[in-house]
Amino acid sequence: MKQTSRFLVPAAHPSLPGHFPGRPVVPGVLLLDEAFALILRTREGARLAAIEHVKFAAPVMPDQEVMVEWNEIAPDRLDFACFVAGRTILRGRARLASS
Repeated sequence: MKQTSRFLVPAAHPSLPGHFPGRPVVPGVLLLDEAFALILRTREGARLAAIEHVKFAAPVMPDQEVMVEWNEIAPDRLDFACFVAGRTILRGRARLASS
């Protein structure tokens, strides 16, 4: 079953001033952290074991709303993607484990 949620990284986030000066871009690791915080809220007792692969397709700017979409493909695996205004930002596959 496909599930979705949303988040945004505010322009005042402390990771942005140095990434990149004059044209801040949300770091990829922060996008993944925010996405998995949302995903794991729906999976009681689960934790992220591994990101098996991820492909970043476009940058995310501060204050852009990011839609996270995920779909369980096995009890311990899921496909995930993030979108901004309908445009794919990243796609990947992850493995989960019990806490």
